[in-house]
Amino acid sequence: MRYGWRWITWAFLLVVLFLTLFPIVITLLGSLKTNAELTAGATLLPLSWQFGNYKEAWSTAGFGTYSFNSLFVAAMATAGTLIVASMAAYVVNRMSFFGKKIYIGIQAFTMFVSIGAVVLRPQFELMIDLKLHNTLWGVILILISAHASAFFILLSFMSGIPRELDEAARIDGCSPASVYARIVLPLLAPGLGVAGLFAFRGAWNEYLLPFVFTLSKPELQTLTVGLANLKYGVSAAAQTHYMMAGACLSIVPILVVYVFANKSFMQMTAGSLKG
Repeated sequence: MRYGWRWITWAFLLVVLFLTLFPIVITLLGSLKTNAELTAGATLLPLSWQFGNYKEAWSTAGFGTYSFNSLFVAAMATAGTLIVASMAAYVVNRMSFFGKKIYIGIQAFTMFVSIGAVVLRPQFELMIDLKLHNTLWGVILILISAHASAFFILLSFMSGIPRELDEAARIDGCSPASVYARIVLPLLAPGLGVAGLFAFRGAWNEYLLPFVFTLSKPELQTLTVGLANLKYGVSAAAQTHYMMAGACLSIVPILVVYVFANKSFMQMTAGSLKG
């Protein structure tokens, strides 16, 4: 019976693996076909491998500019999210202040209740007042403000750092800011890796905010917006082969970030198993 459940488990995992990888494989193969061949959909493998699609997508379709804009937004939003969320987690975990439970409740509320495009107009009007409505900095600030998930991830990691280290540092003359920067932050590295991966992925995949904020400035469009704009070409024909090439290119940064953050996931898993 035990071996029967083991085979069922392996069969289930193989099915999940197939369902996960199949769309990626189809996209990769589609990016190496001609547009006519891809539209016809007669064969799975390309009749002639069009590696030039990636070159055309990068240069002609402007994916170089879009990729730079996406990297800029994702990097700045991730850095800002980690700074704000780690500071908030440090204060909540290490200090007592009026309204602490209310603050945690508000963070949880913003995490579990999504009102989507309803807040888009007030956010845009706020950025108009700040003169940031025609820049990517407006998008970055809004993405940083949605840091509830990173806050709770870092708060969980913060609870595992002994408070005795804080007390020893304060005896040596460190201020709370010095304790945070010199003691807590280095020990929080695994949590920063995990939270950073989710923050980067969210900022990289964001579509609506960059679309609205770059309507009047196409040169500031991110990769997700530029990819969607390739749905119709100059001649009103769908450029599906370029879209798939761009989709494959957009996966690469996420894979690179995951490789660097993989060690943090392993430490988090080891810690949970040990506990």
